[in-house]
Amino acid sequence: MARASLIARSKKKPKFMTRVVRRCFRCGRKHGFMRDFGLCRICFRELASAGHIPGIRKASW
Repeated sequence: MARASLIARSKKKPKFMTRVVRRCFRCGRKHGFMRDFGLCRICFRELASAGHIPGIRKASW
């Protein structure tokens, strides 16, 4: 879990657009972030496995 101060700082509008820090809205993690879903890879996997993300299912072949 990210500290509350880091999450609050990332929500502020940065001075330059290259300084944007995208964080998972669920846990606050910044690495392994998927822009399409707004989640980190760990939260994405948990929600997808539980069936909470529509249109996503586990691949099997």
